[in-house]
This record gives sequence, structure tokens and C-alpha cells, in this order.
Amino acid sequence: MLTLHDMIPVCIAIGMIVVTYLSLKSKKEILDPKVFKTFRLIEKIPISYNTSRYRFKLPQSEDVLGLPVGQHISIMAEINGKQISRSYTPITAEGERGHFDLVIKSYPTGNISKLIGELKVGDSVGMRGPKGNFAYRCNMVRSIAMVAGGTGITPMLPIIRRICIDPADKTQVTLIFANVTESDILLRDELDKMQVASGQQFKVKYVLEKPPLDWTGEVGFVTKDMLSRYCPAPANDIKILLCGPSAMVKAMVTATNELGYQKPRAVSKMEDQVFKF
Repeated sequence: MLTLHDMIPVCIAIGMIVVTYLSLKSKKEILDPKVFKTFRLIEKIPISYNTSRYRFKLPQSEDVLGLPVGQHISIMAEINGKQISRSYTPITAEGERGHFDLVIKSYPTGNISKLIGELKVGDSVGMRGPKGNFAYRCNMVRSIAMVAGGTGITPMLPIIRRICIDPADKTQVTLIFANVTESDILLRDELDKMQVASGQQFKVKYVLEKPPLDWTGEVGFVTKDMLSRYCPAPANDIKILLCGPSAMVKAMVTATNELGYQKPRAVSKMEDQVFKF
């Protein structure tokens, strides 16, 4: 028969389990996939003439956003009497606490992007998530090629980060990043540092439509020839990820199809070889 002394460690263990369970149960998720929650802008950092990094406050200083890698959020606002939403991918590191960042290019004729561009520190906007059909897993494929244009880099960055910081992840990654001018290249410092630190696991190829005279990277638009040189050959253990202006994505779908990759469906699914964000 157990004595009172014998029961003390058992009671302590049970107590710890109960406390942990209640703590987890009571913890609220930051995001809700169905309900828009408001987040307040606490900092706006200009990156270029029409692009800024927007920092939004989380409810508590110790909170993390908790967005699965590869997923995105929706921003909603009422514009001219209509509710309009657009999807964006936070670029904040996974463990960063108390806030999250969005990099958004504002267009004069845009809806949500124009509204975001006009935000002042202290303003709030409605967001919900997670959203999306892509969720990255360690070593899900042997090799990933990414083709991004402009702010299309944002869904790629968290995936690249995850792969580069996880020593168990052996996935090879190549990013083809297209922009108009050199000053348009977003998050270049971080991309270049990850490329150097990765030991050839991650490679980035920059493409400029209007390069400076001393430019040594690719010139023009992303072409089928560039894809054939930098992307892994069609196979069951590779993926091609696309994000950027609709005309670029459409051209890349055509080019990848002509190169023998599987044609993506209209709305990409996780199992697609060529995935459009």
C-alpha cells in the first residue's frame, strides 16, 4: 500500500499535468480563420517610394503570431460601401514576439494596398487567418525552385528561413527574384546573408528589367531558359513555387508546362508540383 510520503510525487506530477492542460486550454489563438480581428499599426518603415514595412502590435508582448510557414492572412476593409479583402504573408521571424510585420506595395488605384499605404501609426485594420493551401514541412521534397516578382518574395521568405535554420532540413532551394530596378529588390540584405550562411543549400538569382551598367545578374524578364538553368528537372520530389504579378505568374505557368513540369490547377493544392501563391 502506498504511504502518504509515496503519494506526494504522484500528486505533484498530476498537479503539473492539470495546470499545463488548463494553461493550454485557456490560451487564446492570436488569429481566427473565420473572424476578422483588429491589429494596431505601431510602426511604418519606408523601403521604397511605394513600398513600406508595416509593424502591427500583438495583444501581449510575449505573443507570437503562430502562422504556419507557407500560410498567409487576409486584410479586410469597407471601401465605397463594399467589404474587400486581400491576402498578405507576414515576413516576421517565427519566434518574434509582440508584433508582426507586413511588406506591402501601395498602388494609387489599389483597394486594400492604397488603404494600407494611407495608414497612420495608431490606426487599426481587420485581419484573419491562417489561410492558404500550402504548409511547409521539413524535407517535404528534395529541391524547391521559387520564382518571385516584387512583393511576391513575401511568401517565399518564411520558407527559405525555415529551411536555412533547421539543420535537419536538407532541401535545396533556388530563388529567382525578378524586379524592375536594383532599388526595387526587397529584403535583399537578409536574402544575401542567408545565401552565404547556407553553404550552397540556398541560392538566389536576381533578374532586373532595367539594370545598372555594372549589373552582373540576369537581365530582362524571367524566361524559360532561366528556368531550365536554375530549376531542378521535373521529378516527383521537387516543387516550383510562384508568386508575383499575374502576368508573370501566367508566363511562368506556360514556361514550366513547356519544360515538362505538371500543369498546376486553377487554385493550387499542396500536392501540386507547380504551386501558385
